[in-house]
Amino acid sequence: MREIVLDTETTGFDPETGDRIVEIGAVELWNHIATGNTYHQYINPERMMPAEAFGVHGIGPDILEPPQQPEPGQVTLRDKPVFAKVGQAFRDFVADSHLIIHNASFDMKFLNAELRWMGLPEIPFDRAIDTLGMARRKFPGSPATLDALCRRFGIDNSNRVLHGALLDAEILAEVYLELIGGKQPDFGLSTVASSGGTGAETAWRPMPRPTPLPARITEAERAAHAEFVEKLGENAVWKRA
Repeated sequence: MREIVLDTETTGFDPETGDRIVEIGAVELWNHIATGNTYHQYINPERMMPAEAFGVHGIGPDILEPPQQPEPGQVTLRDKPVFAKVGQAFRDFVADSHLIIHNASFDMKFLNAELRWMGLPEIPFDRAIDTLGMARRKFPGSPATLDALCRRFGIDNSNRVLHGALLDAEILAEVYLELIGGKQPDFGLSTVASSGGTGAETAWRPMPRPTPLPARITEAERAAHAEFVEKLGENAVWKRA
């Protein structure tokens, strides 16, 4: 089962009033195990960055009004591709997987608006799993922000000074696994070594063996089985299988 844990950063709250996506971060899970496969893209929103949004994620000092000189570590956006140039690659990465999103209605309305504007199929909302709703149902009356859930589950989010889509998606993947029953839904039988949820897990997913294992049945056993089946007659199950 493939799932994509996803987060976006935007210029505001509503794409219908002109706000746009400026960053997408996504983490692939396979049977609830992080594969190490990610999608990350900064996007030129083709508009100015409101100061309020910049204060949340710190992305795009060069499109503030007036523009600011970027400080070390800050990401500029004028030099990044517009969504129309990367939308197909994003759609291909997501494919038909379920999307794990904190406050899914927010991100989904932005993603589908951007996809619609470039003529790509929208993502059905029923493919989104909202971890905000999950947390509120599981812990009614308790804070359900991503930071609050990190504190509840003992997840290290000390690097989360500002919002960032890929970092938030990596943290959300850990939160999601805790919400569905813990970090080891496979009872610890996974061969993937965890790195503490930083997204650096060894890339792994189940695949067929490149060379099939040799048969363990001896020729004598084959002959004995064939003789046994012959004694069962023409209607033997083994002959119909």
